[in-house]
Formats: sequence, structure tokens, C-alpha cells
Amino acid sequence: MARKSIQFKIHGATADVVGKTHGLTPKEWSALSREIAGIVGRLNRERDRTPYRDVPHRQGLSQLGAVLASARAKAGLFDDVVILGIGGSALGLTALKTALRTPYWNSLPREKRQGLPRVWVMDNVDPDEFATMLDLIDPKRTLVNVISKSGSTAETVSQFLLVMELLESCVGKRNLRRHVVVTTDARAGLLRPLVNEMGLESFVVPDGVGGRFSVMTPVGTFPAAMIGIDVRALLAGTRAMDKRCTAGRLDDNPAAAGAAVQIGLYRKGKTMSVMMPYAAALRDVADWYRQLWAESLGKTTAGGEQVGPTPIKALGVTDQHSQVQLYRDGPNDKVFTILSVDRFGCTLPLPQAPAGLGGADYLEGRTMKDLLKAEERATIWALAAVSKRPTTQIVLPRADAWNVGGLLYMLMVETSIAGAMLGINTYDQPGVEAGKEAARALMGVHGDISSPTAKGLPAEAASYEGLRRLIDDADV
Repeated sequence: MARKSIQFKIHGATADVVGKTHGLTPKEWSALSREIAGIVGRLNRERDRTPYRDVPHRQGLSQLGAVLASARAKAGLFDDVVILGIGGSALGLTALKTALRTPYWNSLPREKRQGLPRVWVMDNVDPDEFATMLDLIDPKRTLVNVISKSGSTAETVSQFLLVMELLESCVGKRNLRRHVVVTTDARAGLLRPLVNEMGLESFVVPDGVGGRFSVMTPVGTFPAAMIGIDVRALLAGTRAMDKRCTAGRLDDNPAAAGAAVQIGLYRKGKTMSVMMPYAAALRDVADWYRQLWAESLGKTTAGGEQVGPTPIKALGVTDQHSQVQLYRDGPNDKVFTILSVDRFGCTLPLPQAPAGLGGADYLEGRTMKDLLKAEERATIWALAAVSKRPTTQIVLPRADAWNVGGLLYMLMVETSIAGAMLGINTYDQPGVEAGKEAARALMGVHGDISSPTAKGLPAEAASYEGLRRLIDDADV
């Protein structure tokens, strides 16, 4: 029997449902089809310029054997795996863990985790949070995976310094190498010399693959394998989706269709993009997508225009009681993407209501899944058919490794196509540099700053001392 594929449904974003003002007309869809056919053809010809697209094939498979062998050897030796990383070095793994294990993985007793370790994804430098994690682990039974392509990410370096100090005090300097795995650049970066000097095990972030596109590299696959996620199926699902994403026709290419809806409606004033999973397993996919969309598309074009839809995370059914009031009765400036799952791991039949609980009879004989799916369908209807809010739906047959791999890859290619439609460089992030340099100045770094204006800084910020003075004078 053929495996069911991810479906992308656009009907709720068409003019037939939400009207010509808020939806795409057949004429607009035809124009978008022609525009995107050219973009997809170019992206197919220039795959060497988007190395993340090679990851499911050569790039990911070249390290897969080593990743799986290391995970098999280590998984039973450690109670905890601590991931040190931020942004793309953390969000992809978190999405995989929540989707393919459970949000409550660390709360399960070891036997229910099949003897596999807990995983702590430390993506912030809040001292209280980090100290709490350190109190919860036994350093002698902990593996640390530090992830940074450059090795100079201040947040990750600060975490690494603290953890290395703790490990050295507990296991001794000579035993440190048994407790540390580094994922970084193959040759450059500040961590590579440390790897070579200490003989640390390491994996490579492939050249040209930015953090937000790196989830299928060892950035995501090594820690995923440590907690028993089927990485082979993950990459297989990604490869299957890659075939679909090379098609020039929107009907055959869900990534292209997604970009057509998002950017087509962005051009009609829908400047916000809401992703709303109706499955707790996919809640952190929306977090990962939020970074992917914002960091890739929020740019200034060569002509000086500031562009980019604002990504927003919601969760069904939770945010029906939080955000949907705004979405239905507030400004009609959003496009909605509902993430759906057909088959859940269980359905949870609802028992008969006690006599004293009036008004609950309609739940008898139904399941919790029935209620979830009814609320999902009702929300789509209320948004699109009643309030004329353009709404699309991505449907996964089930939230397994094959489908989650395909979903994440589809959204990455959608982002590449959307960036081309906006006329920007999808793969850089110049807007984050000013804040990084300002933080370094406030932490006491000295010396000159090269090309300050290219980093979004005033020309006067030619040194860290000068930048510090500018910050102090601003009094913000």
C-alpha cells in the first residue's frame, strides 16, 4: 500500500471562500503559478547555492553512520544529554523531540524511556534556568553536546564554560572527552582547535548550511538519535518531500503552493502569518518555523524596501480561548496555516457524564480526538467562511519521523521560494549583528569594529569603546 502523503489545502485562502479582497482569485493564482515556476526551475538548477537541499542526500548521509554508531554507544551510558546551542542550534531539535517523543519526555521514568537519557535543550542564558538544570543532573552521568558553527556565539560559549568547569570538577580533566561531543564547522571556528587539542568527538555542520536550515544535519540528528528517534526515517521522509518540491506546478509542489499563498496574500496586505497546530506534538514546529520565517524573510531589499511577513505561533485548541477573538474580530491582516494530524497515538474514549453534570450528554460515546477535530474544523470554518480570514491547512497522515521530516523540509523550501519572490537574500541575517556587537561592547570587549555600517551600526561605532558611549548616551 502506498504511503499517504502530506496534503496542503488552499481552498480557505481563495476568493471563492473569503472574497476577492482577502483571498486569491483564479487570475492571481495563474500569475503566481507562472512566477513560481520560474523560481522553482532556477532553484533546481542552482541547488549548489542552497546546500541544505543536499543534506537529505549526500550531506546528511555522509555522517549518518557515525551519528548512529555514536548514539548507540552512548545512549545507555548517560542519564542526561545537555544541548548547548541557541536559535537554529536548538529549535529544530526541540521540534523533533516534542513531535517524535513527547513534551513530557524528561518526566517519564527511565524504563518508559526505554533506558534512554533525558535531554535538556539550553537555548538561553537565564542564570536561574541554567542553574536549575545543573542542579537536576549528575555530571558523572551526563553527556554535553555543544553546537555552534562559529564557536563564537556568546550565549553558547558562556554555557560551555560553566558546564566544562562542572564536569572537570566531577570527572577530572582527563575524562572530559568522554562527556563532550562538539558539533561545529569542519575546519574554521573557535571550537575546532579545542576539539583537536582535547581529542573530543565531533560532528560537522556542512558548509553553507545556516542554523535555521540545519535540523537534518548532526545539529539535529545526533541528539535525536540519542533519544531513539528514527533518524533514517526522518531523512527518508525528507528525501521523498524533496522530489515533490522540485515540481514546477503548484498543484504538485506543496512548498511552492505554500509560498504562493503566503507571498501572494502578503502583497494584498496580509502582513502576518499565523501557524496554528492542532496537535501538541507539533507545537514546537511552530516555534522552529517562526525563526525560519522571520530570520530568512525579514530583510531590506536592494531597493531599500523593508519586507517580510511577521510569523506568529498559536496552538489549537488552547488559543481558541486566547487569540482567536483577535483573529476573527480584529484587523484582517493575517493568513492562517492550520497544522493537522489525521491519526493520533490514541483517541481516549469519553466516559458517561454523571447525573449531576448537566449539558455534557453530547460528549457521551465520543472521544477526546473527536472533540479536538471538531474544534479544529469549527475554527477553520469560523475563520475562513464566516470572518473571511484566509486559511490554509497542512495535513499530516500521522506525526511520525517520515512525515515530520517531510514537513520541516517542505517549510524550508517554501521559505527559499518566498525569499526569491520578495527579492531578498534568504540565507543571511544582517539584522542581528548590531545587537550582538552592542552586547559585546557592554560586556567589556575592547578594540576596533570592522565595517560597522555593514553590521547595522552607526558609522561612529568604529570601536567597542565608541559603541559603548553611543549606547550610554542613548539612555534606553
